[in-house]
Amino acid sequence: MGRLFGTDGVRGIANSDLTGELAYGLGVAGGFVLGKAVTGRRPLVLIGKDTRVSGDMLEDAISAGLLAMGCDVVRLGVVPTPGIAYLTKTMKATAGVVISASHNTFEYNGIKFFNGEGFKLDDAIEDEIDEIIRTGRDVNSHITGALVGRQQDSEEDALRQYATFLANSAKADISGLKVVVDCANGAACKPAKMVFDMLGVRTVFLGAKPDGTNINAGCGSTHPERMQKAVVKEAADAGVAFDGDADRLIAADETGALIDGDKLMYLAAKAMKHAGDLEQDLLTATVMSNAGLAEALSREGIGLQRADVGDRYVLEMMKRTGSVLGGEQSGHIIFLKENTTGDGTFAALRFLSLLAQSGEKASVLSKEVTIYPQVLRNAKVKNENKYSFDKDEKIAAAIASIEDQMEGKGRVLIRPSGTEPLVRVMLEGEELKALEQIAEKLAKLIEDRLR
Repeated sequence: MGRLFGTDGVRGIANSDLTGELAYGLGVAGGFVLGKAVTGRRPLVLIGKDTRVSGDMLEDAISAGLLAMGCDVVRLGVVPTPGIAYLTKTMKATAGVVISASHNTFEYNGIKFFNGEGFKLDDAIEDEIDEIIRTGRDVNSHITGALVGRQQDSEEDALRQYATFLANSAKADISGLKVVVDCANGAACKPAKMVFDMLGVRTVFLGAKPDGTNINAGCGSTHPERMQKAVVKEAADAGVAFDGDADRLIAADETGALIDGDKLMYLAAKAMKHAGDLEQDLLTATVMSNAGLAEALSREGIGLQRADVGDRYVLEMMKRTGSVLGGEQSGHIIFLKENTTGDGTFAALRFLSLLAQSGEKASVLSKEVTIYPQVLRNAKVKNENKYSFDKDEKIAAAIASIEDQMEGKGRVLIRPSGTEPLVRVMLEGEELKALEQIAEKLAKLIEDRLR
């Protein structure tokens, strides 16, 4: 068995890779590791989930494991991932658990933990939980009687508390806007409606009828096409789309054109700098963020630092360098002064506030960032070879030749997949067709040399 925890918790096909037994084990191991630091009271763990049909099974299983270890459990029902992060901190819980596979389709599910400050667990803590499960070490003391944990449900009050926090984060009166809101048939359905109703926004909701199997199905931030069309049809000012656990945001302007995470981060960074809130005059993005983002930020006197792909790596770099704004091209945006993780609804309210304050159309704001074409290709290689691409002389020579051809007007990014036997090839430049041809050729060379 390899390491259970990936970049965003434990994830797999529910009841196949991620079974009830594994969820119970995560509850026991997590309760043991996270409960060790608690003195004078029982550990308290909040549990939230998205709308997947497998959520009930996994919720029962991990709850049983936590209760068996003497942890008290509050089951909050369907709550966005950032909602659990926020509530864990404000309710002074020991830890929070989210049962979700984010943007993946319904047959997948996942389990991730937050610490008492609302941050995802450090690698060392995940490693300790992982080691207990992989080795089968028995940490269950089989407590009995009054020492066994207790469980309570508290969905509505907690959701309203989180929704109120979100509503209060709006920086302007956005009641005059008309907005299409795509909830991906996921965890945002109820709190997003609460928030926009509180703020008096005229809304058209899509993807807001979850049935357990339609989460992210042709909707949400990974499939925004329906939202884009609805913006035009409804003559809306903008559209916003979340993913299944509502920690990502992708937007659209009034013409239906997409506003991705890079553009949203630029708009937020510019506004924060003008308000004196952008510490270090610095934005943290990933190696995948477009060169057009760097150009636009430079014009505003804002620096860009790039982390590895994955929101946890963005957050680690932010903490290390004092950056207060960061995120990914995919729309996972972290406002670190207010949040401990990405929050799609929070980011949407900041975007809509900028729209209301500026008096401009969303398309005008969006045009401040020129997005250059990017081409992605996967090279299939032997798993043991994927980290040695940069040691192969022919591959290195090919990359150097491509960079020379680009004459500083593009990028070549080669990175091994963290989970598959693949080397990912990304080219960025001015001419899409030329990039596609070069990327195909380079991917084939990598496959031939490393298979």
